[in-house]
Amino acid sequence: MTMTNTGGRRRPPTIHDVAREAGVSRGTVSRVLNGGHYVSPAAQEAVNAAIRRTGYVVNRHARSLITGRSDSVGFLLTEPQEKFFEDPNFNILLRGCTQALAAHDIPLLLMLAGTEDERRRITRYITSGHVDGVLLVSSHSGNPVAEELSEAGVPLVACGKPIGLGSKISYVAADDREGARDMTRHLLSLGRRRIGTVTGPLDTPGGVERLAGYKEVLAEAGIEVDDRLVVSGDYSRLSGEKGAERLLAQVPDLDAVFVASDLMARGVLTTLERAGRHVPEDVAVGGFDDSPAALASSPELTTMRQPFDRISAEMVRVLLAQIGGEDTAAVILPTELVKREST
Repeated sequence: MTMTNTGGRRRPPTIHDVAREAGVSRGTVSRVLNGGHYVSPAAQEAVNAAIRRTGYVVNRHARSLITGRSDSVGFLLTEPQEKFFEDPNFNILLRGCTQALAAHDIPLLLMLAGTEDERRRITRYITSGHVDGVLLVSSHSGNPVAEELSEAGVPLVACGKPIGLGSKISYVAADDREGARDMTRHLLSLGRRRIGTVTGPLDTPGGVERLAGYKEVLAEAGIEVDDRLVVSGDYSRLSGEKGAERLLAQVPDLDAVFVASDLMARGVLTTLERAGRHVPEDVAVGGFDDSPAALASSPELTTMRQPFDRISAEMVRVLLAQIGGEDTAAVILPTELVKREST
């Protein structure tokens, strides 16, 4: 490693040290660091080898002054902080996006904006140029963040189709509606006919689409949708418990429940056990996500698997393309039925 001793301290290697080590000009090193345009393969390999030998690390601040970019991306969760720690899906997405960006040597900044003041403060921070783009997670209809960032020209990719924003914003989503259709069909195939549902928040795309899929399959089977069999939740375990209590009070002969998230489904299982209902003998239960909560349940949960790794990778790919000047894009990925003990 090339280090110069200066007044008792060792100076970190510079771009000049890399150029000298590689036997090329400083300009060639600079072009390699900024994407490798107009650099021969031999020169690029020489520079990369010199970077490894010297231990050179890019000065991101200096480069940002030249390029006008921060070389960082924001992961924006518009939910209260406690939900970030409770819901395993957020952590899975965060880890996947971090890993996908690491392949491009781009750090990811976690931003939580669950209150109006936090949203205003973080929107101001983002639009001031502190990140090059934003991965937006859990955007509710009526939340102005997505539209404000879009109108400010900030590259943006949402997880889930943003409600009411059409093609203005790029998004990557699991096929929530078809996943709900598959789960409802599965419950019907077991001979269940009094199938309730605990929905996700109906101001989010997942909540709306999963409820729509459930209703469509019941209608196709000639079963009239009973409003007493539909209760709303907010993706928390507690809302699953409360939702199941309402279902049992309203429809005592309930024989199956499609729950719009695994975490809520754990709450449903708790209530059913408390009420003396056996799963799946008395009531079959299906969730959605295939998060760690599905395997932590007792019994283990039948669920719809969201391809979280692919969702994360596609969100990063679409965002980097948009930062590079490409148009908005939409990606919808299939879900998969995973059968376990709860059905």
